[in-house]
Amino acid sequence: MADIEVYKKSPGEFDLGQRRARRAMRSQVIMFSLMIFLTLTSFTIVIASNAEVIGFSKYYVIPVIMLFAAVQVGLQLYYFMHMQEKGHGIAAMFMFTGALLAFLIVLTFVTIVWWN
Repeated sequence: MADIEVYKKSPGEFDLGQRRARRAMRSQVIMFSLMIFLTLTSFTIVIASNAEVIGFSKYYVIPVIMLFAAVQVGLQLYYFMHMQEKGHGIAAMFMFTGALLAFLIVLTFVTIVWWN
């Protein structure tokens, strides 16, 4: 039978772990609240665009909804997929590079279509 070494945390290490866990949980709750706010705001804009009183233009609604969607995707990948933690630098670099390339490709095609 192999000997198992048990490591007991000191009170200082335990308190540090507790503080880090509380900080991480607070960050997760704040980001979740922000996601809900952006979603509700998007729904409100779409509902307001169909209302006869306000009637936002589709040229306003579509870019705003797309912007909110991009912000939500970025925040969800960064916070909920733990990209902000150490050791995720390469994955984050590939993610941001892919997002930049996708944006540039879409911008290129929109520009080509616009000028023709």
